[in-house]
Amino acid sequence: MLPAAAFTIGTPVQHKATEAPVTSTSTPPGLARFNALEESAAHAALHEVCASTAWVRRLLAHRPYAGPEELYAASDAAMAELTTADLEEAMAGHPPIGRPRPGDPTSSREQAGMAGAPEELKAEMLELNLAYQEKFGHVFLICATGRTGEQMRDALKERIGNAPEQEREIVRTELGKINRIRLARLVEQD
Repeated sequence: MLPAAAFTIGTPVQHKATEAPVTSTSTPPGLARFNALEESAAHAALHEVCASTAWVRRLLAHRPYAGPEELYAASDAAMAELTTADLEEAMAGHPPIGRPRPGDPTSSREQAGMAGAPEELKAEMLELNLAYQEKFGHVFLICATGRTGEQMRDALKERIGNAPEQEREIVRTELGKINRIRLARLVEQD
């Protein structure tokens, strides 16, 4: 997530140099702060949402956002345009299901469904994850928020039989869901 110092409360939204700053009382505070960030800080904030450089650049190019729905629509459009290499870059930013990065509250929160899972399920997920990675060359990616360990395991078992092209499009959809959840957290920050 973003460091508290990344936001300056009360700063008007910065626009392109040729345009006037935008200030709006209807823009959620978190979105207003995101809109006002310096380019490098906004880049870092978006990179925390999605590790794809192409996705980050596309979203930066459309700042400022009038509202959350405009931001989500830009995210969806950028996700639809990602190449296979861009998707691989985005997936590299995600730890395997059942193994969130130590000290990473985002992956721990998103994978909470595996936190209390029985050891047998964790071992099964590790084995399935390895088989999936061997077949597809990347981690199994699913929007894990709100899913139980069993639901994630069942989805992995189902998806491991997919053709690579089909799986790539499922991954694109799952990344889009993850990005929306993470963007919502960014927008809703007070």
